[in-house]
Amino acid sequence: MIKFSTSGISRRSMLKITATTALVGAIKTAFPSGAFAAASGPEVNGVKLGYIALTDAAPLIVAKEMGLFDKYGLTEVEVAKQASWGATRDNLVLGGASNGIDGAHILSPLPYLMHTGKVTQNSKPVPMAILARLNLDSQGLSVAKEYASTGVQLDASKLKEAFARKKAAGGEIKAAMTFPGGTHDLWIRYWLAAGGIDPNKDVSTIVVPPPQMVANMKVGNMDVFCVGEPWNEQLVNQGIGFTAATTGELWKGHPEKALGLRADWVEKNPNATKALLMAVMEAQQWCESMDNKAQMADILGKRQWFNVPPKDVLGRLKGDINYGNGRDVKGTDLFMKFWQDHASYPFKSHDSWFVTENIRWGMFAPGTDIKKLVDQVNREDLWREAAKELGVAVSDIPALSSRGTETFFDGKVFDPENPSAYLDSLSIKAVS
Repeated sequence: MIKFSTSGISRRSMLKITATTALVGAIKTAFPSGAFAAASGPEVNGVKLGYIALTDAAPLIVAKEMGLFDKYGLTEVEVAKQASWGATRDNLVLGGASNGIDGAHILSPLPYLMHTGKVTQNSKPVPMAILARLNLDSQGLSVAKEYASTGVQLDASKLKEAFARKKAAGGEIKAAMTFPGGTHDLWIRYWLAAGGIDPNKDVSTIVVPPPQMVANMKVGNMDVFCVGEPWNEQLVNQGIGFTAATTGELWKGHPEKALGLRADWVEKNPNATKALLMAVMEAQQWCESMDNKAQMADILGKRQWFNVPPKDVLGRLKGDINYGNGRDVKGTDLFMKFWQDHASYPFKSHDSWFVTENIRWGMFAPGTDIKKLVDQVNREDLWREAAKELGVAVSDIPALSSRGTETFFDGKVFDPENPSAYLDSLSIKAVS
């Protein structure tokens, strides 16, 4: 059972949560701004941001390419490519002042894992803040071409027999994702488990950086993987495998990446934080327009950003999905959303699901106080202030911090007010 209190948490976990709370309190005491200060300009001219070569990093890249950071007074912003999500984490731990980074295009659950010390060296908490969501939808669940005859699509159970045969012959089934507890890990686990395949028992999950997915499947290092674009499309374009389903088919309109920053940077630089948010939000609006997709693909494809053919980026940006298994569908609504449907707003209810799923798979303790943790990390209040300053239409600003109940492709329902009921409804999980 999920509890919204600290009862049931181990003494060690309790100490870590207490330490994190103390750190957050110390930061806010040192920099008591809370809301954005009234001064007109940013406190600093620059911020060091990281990104992974994934299409959902587009708002940061577009803001840099088009001078939007400069427009809001951030004339020295660095947007630096990271080798992996592990490298992103390590550089965030260092911080910009120590030759690391201050913030990043990041897997939405990762700030929570860092904030609680779950994935940091010596389990040291690093207080983090989520300022915005960067996109909805458009990740892929891709499969090696040797499984094409199974006809697997959204129903992963079609892989069970083929996996069993391979294991009986002494083979190992490898399911690749990009970071333990990250979005791609959660999507592939959800998909497999919904099909009756236990990701903890029936397959071996492995970590592979996004830009290395296609090359690794080409040499047979994995059977299935989950990653963002453009790598699923590149897999199909190179004839190495196929996409069984997109993640938008698992959960329509699901949250994906976030703009995450160290909490100390946010508290020390409230006006720069607002400027950063405004630049990113304006870039998201530009990215949303279908008229800009070809130009965006050209930008992202550049050597200094992704170094891929623009065609590997463009198709799925427009909702044109060649699954590579005989299905080639044009103009779907499964394209990546950057602004529409409140894509930029960081709903707290969505972060509650990410924490709950990480309880499901053992990354967080069953007694984790979900609401308290989300309230510490999710700074939707700062998003609202930046949106008001930017002149965002009232219709584009959600009235509530919860999007309400969410329904998945297999009929499961997540109510952010009752995570326990959701967990109880799941037959395959690590937590009892």
